[in-house]
Amino acid sequence: MIGAFLAFPVVAFEFIFTPQSSNVTGGKTVGGIDQVVELTINQLELTVLALVLSLLVALPLGLYLGHRGTGELVAIGVGNAGRAIPELALIAFMAAAIGVGVLNLTIALAVLGVPPILANAFVGIRQVDPAPVDAARGIGMTEFEVLRKVEIPLAIPTLFAGIRGATIAIVATATIAPIAGVLTLGDFIINGNVYGNNGVLAGAIVVALLALALEFLLAGLQRLLTARGLRLSTA
Repeated sequence: MIGAFLAFPVVAFEFIFTPQSSNVTGGKTVGGIDQVVELTINQLELTVLALVLSLLVALPLGLYLGHRGTGELVAIGVGNAGRAIPELALIAFMAAAIGVGVLNLTIALAVLGVPPILANAFVGIRQVDPAPVDAARGIGMTEFEVLRKVEIPLAIPTLFAGIRGATIAIVATATIAPIAGVLTLGDFIINGNVYGNNGVLAGAIVVALLALALEFLLAGLQRLLTARGLRLSTA
């Protein structure tokens, strides 16, 4: 029993690196590093497109509302509402309303990324110590300069918490993209009758590794952009 349990991940990794025959595909091989890389690139491209769209919509709005100190109900309300959105239902609705394809799916996934980015951008700016903000205004900085040179640098950890949360939500949800006509790693999981149990587990493993890679990448970028003094104070 234990041996079979330990062997399961091994055959999943074999599926990732070695093409295997499938009765469902009429003798054509499935899996292998070429197919895994292709589907990984598809999922990564879809994730990046949706994340960029989320950032373009939510980040400027969150920064503006946070700097002005208005719209708290909007920012926090959208953030809380976003946690209640059922991903599968959202994608199914978008597919039914505007059709399938990369563009439509990108919009649906971007909707999932907006709430955490918007809420954290607002909260991050509002939590900045008012002393340096007042000092910046006192030396004649414009409101935009105060936001860009003082508030945003001090709010980087909170801003990135929202961006990282949005990224993980998007890359995880992109797994079910095949139901909307876009092939990603979720194809291995959704079409288990074609790829078998090994393909299902292999797909789950690669999705998890992709999510971890993105998390570490963003964590590194956050550390790079965070002021050294702020890093030391939170260490």
